[in-house]
Amino acid sequence: MYVNTLFFGHFKDYAPDGIKMEVAEGANICSLLSALALRDCRFQSLIRCRVAVNEEFAGADTVLCDGDEVAFLPPMSGG
Repeated sequence: MYVNTLFFGHFKDYAPDGIKMEVAEGANICSLLSALALRDCRFQSLIRCRVAVNEEFAGADTVLCDGDEVAFLPPMSGG
């Protein structure tokens, strides 16, 4: 199955147009992160970000479905 990934903030430098990733049935956010890190070691920094699936915040154990849109949002800081 395939999921579409989107990257925001400085993560957008890694893949400006996102990546269509093939993942196994039953894959979750954690396994998607592992697959991305194998593709490019810079994606290891995604562990420290917020993740949204289909525009809803999601946790690492969220199971993905074919066609899901997974967005990676960097941590924010303010002053």
